[in-house]
Amino acid sequence: MRGRTWAAGGTALGLAALILAAWHVASSRAVAAPTDEREVQAGRALFATHCATCHGEGGRGDGASASGFATRPSDLADGRLMNGLPDEFLVSVITHGGPAQGLAPTMPPFDRTLSADQIRRLVAFVRTLAKPDYRGGPAGLTRPPRAPKQPIFFNHVIHAGSFQIPCQYCHADARRSEYAGLPSVERCVGCHKIIGVADNPEIGKIHEYARRGAPIPWARVFKVPEFTYFPHKAHVRADVACQDCHGPIERMPVVGADTGPALTNDLAHLVGLHPPSRPLTMGWCVECHRRENAARATRAPLDCVACHH
Repeated sequence: MRGRTWAAGGTALGLAALILAAWHVASSRAVAAPTDEREVQAGRALFATHCATCHGEGGRGDGASASGFATRPSDLADGRLMNGLPDEFLVSVITHGGPAQGLAPTMPPFDRTLSADQIRRLVAFVRTLAKPDYRGGPAGLTRPPRAPKQPIFFNHVIHAGSFQIPCQYCHADARRSEYAGLPSVERCVGCHKIIGVADNPEIGKIHEYARRGAPIPWARVFKVPEFTYFPHKAHVRADVACQDCHGPIERMPVVGADTGPALTNDLAHLVGLHPPSRPLTMGWCVECHRRENAARATRAPLDCVACHH
């Protein structure tokens, strides 16, 4: 009898614990929702104080001071452009100003005016302005190692991420030659005849190269050895995404790569370990060819003379 009583009591306690746990979860959720809303409302107040003068109450770039800028302030309500930008990008621009991401210095830094929490709340409110609605965007920015300093701060997050310009618009040779190619100065000026010319020093550099009739001396990032034949056109025709080889370019403010042979990788193989092949090495390419042939029934070559001839 005592055992039954204890079992019954234990069952009752177990049910009570479950009910208490469920109530605790429900109450936590109930508290969490208003907290998020309070964050947004706090961001709304900050926006009205610090941002609406230029961006307008609805964020459309039509504030009272907007007419004084050579380039109209960004339309924060255009979800087609805003939803492709990671929160980290927006935080960077608000914290450090436009030049931190290659934008015009007319967007000032607020790192001495707003705290990190206030900037986070401001971003939370800005997300509510987007039409179409913001439903979660890309992961944070990618900052690859060994990114060389370029003559112009060309931010792929803006061009490929926000504006979703296809890679082959700028790298037009990829579909018809071995090399992806780089955009001519004329192609850059074609977009930037007006946009940012008067107030963005980085775009001013483009026009200076155009005035001199000189190409932009971009620093090369990706390169395979000279004895290797790598045709971009075959990979484009096989629907290989640019990101498969180059990484998430649309999330890179500056482009860099840690590719090619490495002594540590070679030593690991020498002692009998089998680490993953490093990007843009022969093993990495062969593994990709085998995987694609198995998954998609492609005919990616595996013989030596395909790449070494």
